[in-house]
Amino acid sequence: MLITAPFNAYASAPADSIKASPGNSLLKSKVAYKASDSIRFNIVEQKVYLFGNADVKYEDISLTASYIELDLNSNLVHAKFGRDSTGKKIGIPKFEQNGTGFSADSIKYNFETKKGKISDVITKEGEGFIHGKVVKKDTNNVFYIKKGRYTTCDLEHPHFFIGADKLKVIPDDKIITGPAYLSIADVPTPLVVPFGFFPNKKGQSSGIIVPTYGKSQELGFALRDGGYYFGINDYMDMAIKGDIYSYGSWGLKTLTNYKKKYKYDGSFNLNYARILTGIPETPDFSSKNDFFVRWSHTQNPKAKPGRNFSANVNGGSSNYNKYNSTNSRDYLTNTFQSNVNYNKTFNLFKTQFNFSASARHSQNTNTKIVDLSLPELALASNRIFPFKNSNRIGAKWYDKIGFSWTSTAVNSISTYDSLLFKERSLDIMRNAMRHTVPISTSFNILKYFTLTPSISASSVWYLKTINKTYNADSNKVYTDTVNGFRTANEASASANLTTKLYGTYQFRHGTLKAIRHLMIPSVGVSYRPDYSNEKFGYYQTVDIDKYGKTEKYSVFQNGIYGSPGSGKSGNVNMSLSNTVEMKLKPKEDTSNIDRKVPLIQAFNISTSYNMAAEHFKWALINLNGRTMLFKKLDVNASAALDPYRIDTSGKRIERWEWTANQRIGRLTNVGLNLGTSLQSKERDKKESKKGTEQELEYINAHPNEFVDFSVPWTLSLYYSLQYSKPQLVKTVTQALSFSGDCNITKNWKIGFRSGYDFVQKDFTYTSVDIYRDLHCWEMSFNWVPFGLRQSYNVSIKVKAAVLQDLKLNRKREWYDFQ
Repeated sequence: MLITAPFNAYASAPADSIKASPGNSLLKSKVAYKASDSIRFNIVEQKVYLFGNADVKYEDISLTASYIELDLNSNLVHAKFGRDSTGKKIGIPKFEQNGTGFSADSIKYNFETKKGKISDVITKEGEGFIHGKVVKKDTNNVFYIKKGRYTTCDLEHPHFFIGADKLKVIPDDKIITGPAYLSIADVPTPLVVPFGFFPNKKGQSSGIIVPTYGKSQELGFALRDGGYYFGINDYMDMAIKGDIYSYGSWGLKTLTNYKKKYKYDGSFNLNYARILTGIPETPDFSSKNDFFVRWSHTQNPKAKPGRNFSANVNGGSSNYNKYNSTNSRDYLTNTFQSNVNYNKTFNLFKTQFNFSASARHSQNTNTKIVDLSLPELALASNRIFPFKNSNRIGAKWYDKIGFSWTSTAVNSISTYDSLLFKERSLDIMRNAMRHTVPISTSFNILKYFTLTPSISASSVWYLKTINKTYNADSNKVYTDTVNGFRTANEASASANLTTKLYGTYQFRHGTLKAIRHLMIPSVGVSYRPDYSNEKFGYYQTVDIDKYGKTEKYSVFQNGIYGSPGSGKSGNVNMSLSNTVEMKLKPKEDTSNIDRKVPLIQAFNISTSYNMAAEHFKWALINLNGRTMLFKKLDVNASAALDPYRIDTSGKRIERWEWTANQRIGRLTNVGLNLGTSLQSKERDKKESKKGTEQELEYINAHPNEFVDFSVPWTLSLYYSLQYSKPQLVKTVTQALSFSGDCNITKNWKIGFRSGYDFVQKDFTYTSVDIYRDLHCWEMSFNWVPFGLRQSYNVSIKVKAAVLQDLKLNRKREWYDFQ
């Protein structure tokens, strides 16, 4: 039943009261009310009584309860809960206004003065919940609470709370308390503060990041990850954190995130640390200054069609992750690469061109060598068909003749990380420009064969070459750098002939219908002149000793793009590609489409014969294959056979392996890799009304960074076997690695990562992660039980970010065990 009627309004009540005084004004809007059980009217007292799922609405205010009483004279509304046959509370009053609200045992509210008095209230403010015995609400929606509790636990009886006799809640601003104490499981703790202050703003807000206390046997007492968070705007935030240790070590970190919807998003992290170990002025004292930079930038493809900018930067000093990271992935990674790229596509002379400018970085933390290319420019055209005539009826063989043009320019340096920013590094910087024009076409021969001839020409422009001279007095060869413009021109020609052969075996009975074998044989011929010939001027000869022994070298051998090839090359390349699959009858509960199951996804054999070489004309015979077994197990295998023998000293000789041992070749390399990833169910896309849209988007984009109880277990296995014997000495590496996680109970999850090296007979890096969901709290335990990185870290903390400093940490780093 729905009845709408105007209330008789009266003059405003006093500021500290919700009672109304008589008057003759009316409310600005109509009040709508309804109930599922019954509605009673008292005409004399001007009151309405609503029973069962009562609902009252006035402007932006909504009130629901089991029982509601309306006083038409005073504009007061009084709501209470009811009880079912078992005595359980039902229809608990709920008040909502402007998207926010609360529930309580009893609510009294004046529509005209917009003041109220509430008993036993529970209201949500930001990430927290407030429980109050008696609450008053003023005209500015400010709540004054007596005997209040603040918690981030969403249960009616919370697991923990911060209790205070008085609380003041200013919506979308802050929550202020008097003297407060922490209670866990209804047990008061000694943690008492003279007052409490909790931010209550929606969206981003700046504030202090309280550091975590810790102790390191090697570095001393510590305050870690303390600093300040800047909620700059809706598109950007930044956190500045620092670490400080009592023995003098310290660190500084900046973390910036930015995002503009439908445009771009990214993050930028800059970390610096100064680690002091040992006692000053003693031999074991060391001081390390380390840094690390991470920058990720992604542009939406639709933001600027034809133009794109992206960045993926990972680099820093070689020891940063060794001393400053507890992440196993960072510790086990010894190579880092970076790429910052700008790309633009445009049309010129009815041809599409692509221009790119990039900066590249590659770093090995073991060798401490850094390769840096800055800048690297490239301009390339799409393939052009100069003889094609769109107005001609019918196609000619020369219509498929096409060429493209590519120009690249590189400025690069390769040096140790400690010398990268030194002035002398400029002396070893290399630069060059290369122009390449490939010309090719293809046409059919005898209906079933495809012939693809091609010619490739390139020209490399160098600004520096080298010149070697022999000094008889010192009996040494000296290399000088010669400044000046030089070109290195090179050309080659090739032709490739391919076809496809199909073989099918049919089965008349059973589920198996057929097995099909596809073979793609290919034969190619390529030719390249001998550019070490004197007429080209690319190679020179220098004496290397006083007896007249000489050596040939290229003046471009230190160049970025190398030198034109030495020695004539006339290769005949041969390869055979194979795939095998079977066809099964369709399942009864599916469509009538046959099922195709791959047996061998690829098995390739290749070798080559150099007609122009004087010795060892045949190259190694290479075999590689891959397949998937049971739709889960990836199998990759490779091998290399040398058709020539070796003598007793291990030197390769021109004697056939077949002649001596009746085998095609000598096995020099074998590789076998097996891998699988299993999980009890597919990971679902997360959906939740909790948190912001940006937080949910980040969780779905980075699922491996969060604990997921919806997938009961996962397991990944990887086995690797590598055998190498190019001469007399063989080397074998064999290892098994595994990782995964599983739910022990609905709130306990354990993760693991380990492996075993069968050659060293020892375990590889091993870690155990245990997570306990404590509803509004969480516990995590990371343990590296043995090895160089032996350590542990225990953390118990509140989940909500607003109380992120309410936590207990205990850790011991790997260097504390040394």
